[in-house]
Amino acid sequence: MACLQINNNNNNNNNNNNNNNNNNNTFPIYNLHDFQLAAKQKVPRDLYEYLASGTDDEQTLAENRAAMKQWYLRPRVLRPVSNICTTTCLFGQKLKVPFFVSPAGVQCLCDPDGECATAKACGKVGTIFGHSQHATKSIEEVAQEVPDANKWYQLYILKDRAMTGALIGRAVQAGYKGIFLTVDSPRLGYREADARNGFNALPEPFRLANYPASFGDTYNKQQHEAWDQNSQELFDTNVTWDIIPWIKEQCAPLPIIVKGIHTAEDAILAVKWGADGVMVSNHGGRQLDGALATIDILPEIVQAVGGLVPVLIDGGFQRGTDILKALALGATAVGIGKPIFFALCVGGQEAVEKLFQMLANELEAAMALCGCASIEEISSLGLVTRHPSGGSIVHYQRAKL
Repeated sequence: MACLQINNNNNNNNNNNNNNNNNNNTFPIYNLHDFQLAAKQKVPRDLYEYLASGTDDEQTLAENRAAMKQWYLRPRVLRPVSNICTTTCLFGQKLKVPFFVSPAGVQCLCDPDGECATAKACGKVGTIFGHSQHATKSIEEVAQEVPDANKWYQLYILKDRAMTGALIGRAVQAGYKGIFLTVDSPRLGYREADARNGFNALPEPFRLANYPASFGDTYNKQQHEAWDQNSQELFDTNVTWDIIPWIKEQCAPLPIIVKGIHTAEDAILAVKWGADGVMVSNHGGRQLDGALATIDILPEIVQAVGGLVPVLIDGGFQRGTDILKALALGATAVGIGKPIFFALCVGGQEAVEKLFQMLANELEAAMALCGCASIEEISSLGLVTRHPSGGSIVHYQRAKL
C-alpha cells in the first residue's frame, strides 16, 4: 500500500508556542505509529502530551503495547484464502471490519470537524463510531451531520441523575444504536504531563458540547493542576451495579455494553445485572496505572462470560496482527482509541479513513497467512499461544511519548 503523505504545517487551533519545530513539508505515513510521530511534530506539545500520555509511571500505557508481543501466532496452512471476508455482526448490526472507534472525547482539539470527521470515516468503512459524553460535537450535531453512520453513545454517570437520564434519552432520540457504560472512572487518573504543561482547562473556544454551558464552571474551573481532575467533579462516585437496569430502562431497546471490565468477577456481575456485552478496557492506560494490559486480561473475561454476551476490547491495538490475536482469544471486536486522535491531528477525516484502510489491509493479510477466510474461523483454529519460554524473546522497554 502506498504511503500517505501528511503536510507538516501546523494548522491547529491552539497556541503553538510549545510546538516541536520541523522543517520537513511532509511526513510519510506507512502504519498507525507513523500517525503519532507526525502528530508529535505537528501539534503543540501540551496537546500532544494530553493525547499521548498515561497516568503515573505510564506502566499500563506501555504494557498495552508490549503485551501484544507476548502473544504469538500459530498459522494454519493449505487452507483456501482467495476470498477473505472481514465482515462481522454485533447485536444484529453488520460491521464490515471487526474494529471500531472507541469513545474518546474532545476531538475538535485535533481537527475542526472533530467527532463529525471521525463519524464520517466510520460511516465510509462501515463500523461503529463511539461518541464520548465528553465530545466537542454534540449528540445531535453528529447525528445530523452523519445520519447513516452506526453511532453508539458512551455514558458517564453524573451526580445529576436527571441529566444522566436526559443524555441517554437524547442519544435514543437521535438514532444511536447502543450505549457504552464506562465503569472504570469514579475518578479520573492523574496525568502528570498535563500538570507539567499547565493543561488544566479546555482552550478557548472549546466546550464539552453535550453539557449545558453552566457545567463549564465545573470542568473548566482550573482548581486542579490537570484538566481531568476538574472534569471528574461532575461524576457520581457512589455508583453500584444496580445502575445497569436503570440505564436499560432509559435506553430500551438499545443494547448496553459495560466498558472498563478488568476481572472475571466483574464480568460475571455485569452479565448478572443485565449487561448485553462487556468491554475489556483500561482507558488506554489513562486510569489505574499498574493494571494489566487488556489483551492479557481478555482470556479470563472470555472464559468467565462463557459466550453469553459479546466481549469487546481496546487498549494498545495498532496492527492488524494485534486485532487478529484478540479475535483468536475470543473478542468479538476491537476498539481503536489514541491512533484516531493522531490521525485527526495530521489529516482529519481523510487520515482516519486511511488509518482504517491500513488496519483492514494488515488484518486481511494476517488472516490469509493464518489460513482464515472469515472472522468466524479465527477463534476456532487455536491461532495464538505464549512463547515456549514463558514470555517474549525480545525485551520491550517502556514506551516514550
